Amino acid sequence: MSSSNSVTVQILDKEYSIICPPEERSNLVSAARYLDGKMREIRSGGKVIGADRIAVMAALNITHDLLHRQDTPEISVNGSTREQVRDLLERVDLVLATDQDGSKG
Repeated sequence: MSSSNSVTVQILDKEYSIICPPEERSNLVSAARYLDGKMREIRSGGKVIGADRIAVMAALNITHDLLHRQDTPEISVNGSTREQVRDLLERVDLVLATDQDGSKG
């Protein structure tokens, strides 16, 4: 993994290194901060326990918000935005899958 293409982000007190094109770095960092905030909100609610479950709930909430905005006429989501969200969700899935080394978060 080339460190020049790698971005380290922190989500729910864990660091993740993600390969990312230089032109997408700021978007990735912003997405990670947003996700971290959503996951912290869910964790602080105290009803969901475990990083995996918190991540799924955050993903569902974010997706729900995105789809709700898509239905709102003045805010449209184009195909490129959908593809970016899909790509980010795939990256999150990959990181979560590779992080299943027996540690619980």
